[in-house]
Amino acid sequence: MAWKNLEQTTLVDAMLIEHAALKELDDVHELIDWSRVEKILSGIHTSKRGEKAWPPLLMFKALLLQSWYALSDPALEKQLARDLLFRRFIGLSISESVPDHSTIWRFRQLLEKKYLMRSLLTAINDQLTEQGLYIKSGEISIIDASVIEAKQCRPNKKKDGSSTQDPEAGWNVKVASDGKSKSTYGYKAHLNVDEDGLIKAMDYTAGHVHDSNRFTTLLHGNETSVYADSAYQSQAHSEWLLKRGIKNCLIKRAYRNRPLTKEDKAFNQIQSRIRSTVERVFGVLKLHYAMGKARYLGLGRNRTRVEIMCVAHNIKRGLSIKQEMYA
Repeated sequence: MAWKNLEQTTLVDAMLIEHAALKELDDVHELIDWSRVEKILSGIHTSKRGEKAWPPLLMFKALLLQSWYALSDPALEKQLARDLLFRRFIGLSISESVPDHSTIWRFRQLLEKKYLMRSLLTAINDQLTEQGLYIKSGEISIIDASVIEAKQCRPNKKKDGSSTQDPEAGWNVKVASDGKSKSTYGYKAHLNVDEDGLIKAMDYTAGHVHDSNRFTTLLHGNETSVYADSAYQSQAHSEWLLKRGIKNCLIKRAYRNRPLTKEDKAFNQIQSRIRSTVERVFGVLKLHYAMGKARYLGLGRNRTRVEIMCVAHNIKRGLSIKQEMYA
């Protein structure tokens, strides 16, 4: 399947009046060498038969816009059709049609099917490292998880008696600070971030999976220190970190007949200041990227959606760090 040729600009594009509003994403675009991203995506459409497909890089950039502006697939289609800023970012002439929402859906499915998102996150982080925005030497890891409500979370019944709930999600029960328990039917996003709030790794599970079950899978094993809340504290994890020479900065917790000492409380207070970085990242993803509610049914589709969010977040965060460095 060949790709559509969209490189040529038209007379209509040349007649557009330059305005600062159309350049709001230029800094974001210039931060990344998109040819390296395109290389990872190049194998998506390999069939020689069928209608010419939209270039995969254009489609991937569209999904980044979807994350930054918290849009559904139909809303993204509409925005691509009417927003010159969006067309400029993905490199689409004003005289061209736009991918419809079903095409956007299918492209995301291809990313999931070919397991490309981990490679794309690594590629973006490598580029940020080359620019001195993401420091890998002497790095720390901050681990946490956050609950995401399922698209269909209420236990209603269909006409045939089956449940309307997403079958791949699960119940998460969390005790709040007031002592009351809160139950949420959905999923969990597990993140590993660095001290600057850049996402290093992500995992996605049903809501009933305990946070600690994804602890070691999120780590590279070459960190200098690891931070996490008391839910991750265990003898097995302490031994895993000790074996690799990684400093254990997990929050200490009290046990029956063994309360926290003054030293433990002082330790926890110091580590909590650093650990709060991951909570801010979750806050940004939920507030600005609409991560708090699953948009699709099934773990795989929602996982890919959050993985795209992670790439989109790192690009924006990398730009912020760059601007702070040269301010």
